Amino acid sequence: MARRPVAWVAAIVLFVEAIGIALLNWFLGVVVDRQDMSLAGLDSNMMSVSSKVGGLVFGLYFALCGVAALLVAVRDRAPGLFGRILLISAAVVHGLLGAFTVGLVGWGAFVFMMVALGLIVFTLLAFDRGAGPADAAPGDGAGGKDGNGDANGDTNGGTNGGTGGSPVTAPPTPSAS
Repeated sequence: MARRPVAWVAAIVLFVEAIGIALLNWFLGVVVDRQDMSLAGLDSNMMSVSSKVGGLVFGLYFALCGVAALLVAVRDRAPGLFGRILLISAAVVHGLLGAFTVGLVGWGAFVFMMVALGLIVFTLLAFDRGAGPADAAPGDGAGGKDGNGDANGDTNGGTNGGTGGSPVTAPPTPSAS
């Protein structure tokens, strides 16, 4: 299945974005510092420092999201609670950034944000916790167990333990007459 390569690509994209956001905000902070102008009475030094700190914090956030996606790719399983929260928040951030960039930067940046959003969402959905061997029906597993305990089915003293032997049948369908 193609879920591991997508998680790898999502991790790489998030790491590239982390570096890009940090460098962009650092550059903007340097530009504001060199212009030595104020915006609505704000101190230019304060704006410069806040831009640099904001860029570093946002870059670290994207790097942490990249680590979560990287762990998903390496382990080939769904992220834990913290990783899932990080990736969901990154998906929301990419949706919002996509909405802003289409007006401010253009359609190319919007497409990049939507591709990153799609990679993150695919990583979250492809590694769903509900899918996998745990969803197999009891009694069809290996080892001869009936799904309730021992190989003989004697968990409650009776045959098949009262619950694990026969499959549940579907109710009859209503007739059209």
